[in-house]
Amino acid sequence: MDLGVPETHVIEFAPRLMPRQIDAIGSNMLQSKLSQLGLKIHLNKNTSTIQGNGKMESLHFTDDTSLECDMLVISAGIRPRDELAHLSGLNTGTRGGILVNEKLQTNDPAIFAVGECALYDGMIYGLVAPGYEMAEVVAANLSGASKSFAGFDMSTKLKLIGVDVASFGDPYITEPDCRTIIFEDTHQGVYKRINLTRDGKYLLGGILIGDAAAYNILLQTVNNKITLPPHPEDLILGARGGCSCEAVSKGTICQAVTGEQVTTVNGMKKCTKAGTGCGGCIPMVKDLIVGTMKANGMYVKNDICEHFPYSRQELYDLIKINQVKHYDSVLNKFGKGDGCEICKPAVASIFSSVWNELIVKQDTIQDSNDRYLANIQKGGTYSVVPRVAGGEITPDNLILIGSVAKKYGLYTKITGGQRIDMFGAHVSDLPDIWEELMQGGMESGHAYGKALRTVKSCVGSTWCRFGLHDSVSFAVELENRYQGIRAPHKIKSGVSGCIRECAEAQSKDFGVIATEKGWNLYVCGNGGSKPQHAKLLASDIDKETCIRYLDRFLMFYIKTADPLTRTATWLNKMEGGMSYLHNVIVNDSLGIGEQLEKEIQVLIDGYMCEWKEVVEDPELRKRFAHFVNAPKEKDPTVEFVEMRGQVHAKQW
Repeated sequence: MDLGVPETHVIEFAPRLMPRQIDAIGSNMLQSKLSQLGLKIHLNKNTSTIQGNGKMESLHFTDDTSLECDMLVISAGIRPRDELAHLSGLNTGTRGGILVNEKLQTNDPAIFAVGECALYDGMIYGLVAPGYEMAEVVAANLSGASKSFAGFDMSTKLKLIGVDVASFGDPYITEPDCRTIIFEDTHQGVYKRINLTRDGKYLLGGILIGDAAAYNILLQTVNNKITLPPHPEDLILGARGGCSCEAVSKGTICQAVTGEQVTTVNGMKKCTKAGTGCGGCIPMVKDLIVGTMKANGMYVKNDICEHFPYSRQELYDLIKINQVKHYDSVLNKFGKGDGCEICKPAVASIFSSVWNELIVKQDTIQDSNDRYLANIQKGGTYSVVPRVAGGEITPDNLILIGSVAKKYGLYTKITGGQRIDMFGAHVSDLPDIWEELMQGGMESGHAYGKALRTVKSCVGSTWCRFGLHDSVSFAVELENRYQGIRAPHKIKSGVSGCIRECAEAQSKDFGVIATEKGWNLYVCGNGGSKPQHAKLLASDIDKETCIRYLDRFLMFYIKTADPLTRTATWLNKMEGGMSYLHNVIVNDSLGIGEQLEKEIQVLIDGYMCEWKEVVEDPELRKRFAHFVNAPKEKDPTVEFVEMRGQVHAKQW
């Protein structure tokens, strides 16, 4: 087709396309898409002869049909050579292949078969990787060890002239041996199928046609036996407007506003359960409420909740002007009632952004992650994440992390933000773990806080032959500058040493990319549930100017964004958009540039490692216990689950 041949045909011996990879429905969808591209598909065709006089002229098939053509490309595939085995009396399959058991033995225990001639569990493996695996099994058994062949993962992802095709796990298992979820869109040419265990807990396999973006995560879900979410259809459909945790639709939320006059997030939680799961949909739920109210001519006021008749920006200013530092005082002066799970963390965040005081010394109003300075995980354990500024780490710190993880039986994971997370810590062990890390010179990475998380970097001009500037040093400087600064939501960043963008700076809340003349500064990107590229704020600026603009940008975001709003969403809602933001930050159109710089400098100067404060304060350490009357006793309901080879620490 690329060569412009007038007619291009596909001759398939099987009754459908790709019979080893996809099912009949998927094959029909694929055939339809390829036909739309101009391919002519011929199924159930067995070629008998190729005819012509000095050149190719036609193909003749066993069904007495023919096809005129002058060029032929043959994809021969695999056919097992089992003639010698058959003559020797070894068992072979009805369609070819030497029958072998899990040790790759034939029916004669002295004879083994590996590779494309071996038929194991009804399967011929026509790839080199399974052949290597088979050879290892035979070598092990011949040398006196015991090893078995349990099949091989034949998951595959292809792109056929622009059409995504993928299969993974067991794509063919059918009910009643499994439960199947199928999505079919004949208009867009998309077909997705996932097969679940009968109890719906695990993914067994599936097929993707026309859209294989989820292939990698689905394959890992199968291979690592990851427990499925409550609504596994989200794996192929995505979150569908509203709250996916509780299966609340956009229509249900809008109806609650118009029909039942529900105009607050807290009221929507009670009415529809939207936002009562993981909480990640709350900003979207709030947008739906406000959008529906505006569409129906209802009065809209951007209050935090029913207990405070103010927006976050208004409450921020009131707290700062009135020098208020305690939640009860804020409630008495500016609110009503007893507060709720919406306004309490929001006020705690404002306290941190204004006064930068130790969050664990505040009134007990923050969420569980801030209360224990760690992210709570499934099963009741917590994570430990030291800061690795810019992804730069010493060998001694690598050894330290390994020894601590081994001592306390923690699962370790190198993250996309270039640091090492440790999972599975009991709450009572957190101070001891952090004490050991700090003795080695490490500090909190604030992975639990609505704060700066990481500044990712490439190796830059230090090592890379394409690097224009030292991206590592700049990333380390920025991460250490803004570490611990609390904001309405988490902040991620990246610094790339050239336009090749190995640090993925344009997908971050702020990102910096080296140019021949200096640095380009991008802001308000987001790699979360709704990915959005960052937008260019300033180009070819020096490092000092870049930092000055970042100081203004971050402080302006901290002062004006709604609770739990990422920078991308903040910009999308901003009247005037990027043009307005550029005028405020670069042109200083509001005349507040110097004020913003001074305010963020106060936060920078007041930085403290929260875990250092806890480790050195006996009273604060007492908070980290499962049971007040037995502080060293572990919670018996928290169970250790082996995670991909991690070994349980025996001292528990």
